[in-house]
Amino acid sequence: MGEASPKARVTLQLALDFVDLERALRVARLAVPKGVDWVEAGTPLIKSEGLDAVRALREAFPGKKIVADMKTADAGRIEMEAAAKAGADYAIVLGTASESTIREAIEVGNSYGLRIGVDLLGVGEPEELAARLGEWGVAFLGVHCPIDIQMTGGGEASEFALLERLAKVTAAPLAVAGGLNSETAPQAAAAGASIVVIGGAITKAEDPAKATEDIRRALDSGKAIKTELFRRAGPEDVREVLTRVSTANLSHGSHHRPCLAGLAQITPGAKLVGPVLTVRTAPGDFAKPVEAIDRAEPGQVIAVDAGGVPPAVWGELASESAVQRGLAGVVVDGGIRDTDEIRALGFPAHAKVVCSHAGHPKGFGEIGAPVRLCGVEVRPGDWLVGDADGVMLLPKEKVVEMANRAQDILELENRQRAEIREGRTLGQVAYLERWEKRRG
Repeated sequence: MGEASPKARVTLQLALDFVDLERALRVARLAVPKGVDWVEAGTPLIKSEGLDAVRALREAFPGKKIVADMKTADAGRIEMEAAAKAGADYAIVLGTASESTIREAIEVGNSYGLRIGVDLLGVGEPEELAARLGEWGVAFLGVHCPIDIQMTGGGEASEFALLERLAKVTAAPLAVAGGLNSETAPQAAAAGASIVVIGGAITKAEDPAKATEDIRRALDSGKAIKTELFRRAGPEDVREVLTRVSTANLSHGSHHRPCLAGLAQITPGAKLVGPVLTVRTAPGDFAKPVEAIDRAEPGQVIAVDAGGVPPAVWGELASESAVQRGLAGVVVDGGIRDTDEIRALGFPAHAKVVCSHAGHPKGFGEIGAPVRLCGVEVRPGDWLVGDADGVMLLPKEKVVEMANRAQDILELENRQRAEIREGRTLGQVAYLERWEKRRG
């Protein structure tokens, strides 16, 4: 019996999805020597910098294959010819383009030594198209989970299942992209990908060189390497992500959404994260807030609408009871007292008013109905996240997306922070002057 053939090396493609060429080159120079095979000028980079991005990558990395992620939907001949003349070895056309556009792209590629990849993003019946494209001589077929779907909790499972199905209907090499990291890259290879495309897990890493080494090692060994970042949460992981990110990250990731106005953190350093149990009560009437402690599930936050004014409806004993019940915190649009004792408990609490006097337990109000905190409607099951900067409301139908977009901002800022520590200024890192809004 002969020896088994050595396992083919999985191609590691670095996706430079920047809008600034200088930053793309800066990161690529750190990452490429550590195990990258192909260097991709991502679609945002090409849209921002044009094919000069491809020319610059060709000059910087003469020994590497350069991929132009054109995502061509029309004008296949013109765009592929331009990519070839700029120095690309591969260029990508969309699978949703017309058959004539894809064929034109392949034909012009044959004339200029340019290989054509087809991105199956958005294709309704990818297996049927993949079978035909394999006969047309495409260089590879791309399975791509778009970033906006990743943010809603979709991702690798559907990608890997599609890879396995495509491998049964085509002999064309398969590439996979979309939120992969050192944990999931070897899974992608095991599912049938011979080209693994990595973007943020390298380009947003504090140390792109080490991140590349980890991913290369994971691909070569077939064994996952654990990472906390560069992974997108589903509903089951959302608390972990929200505990990691800040309200500033949440705001930035959600189009600069404001916090609930006027709430102050009572316990410094005590992060508040959880789905809410709502309470409406009259100012000073602490009956319903205290009764809510018995009804709340561990990990929930009690959100109290007390009209935004004193007397207090929450204090030390309520906090002690909530700690014993395993609750995640309280937010009071109204009065709170015993703040020294609450801090000593380490209990996460935010309130509109701090005062010494409480009211009487008359039992007005209700538990578990929509309320208004600081003028904003809050429903049972919505999430609240609180830190020193304020309290952010996350509607229950958007909590996964908001968490993932916040972590994306955290990852980006980690890379920017590293660049600042290397000696650049924030203005340089953010390219502020370049991206100031131009007016006619």
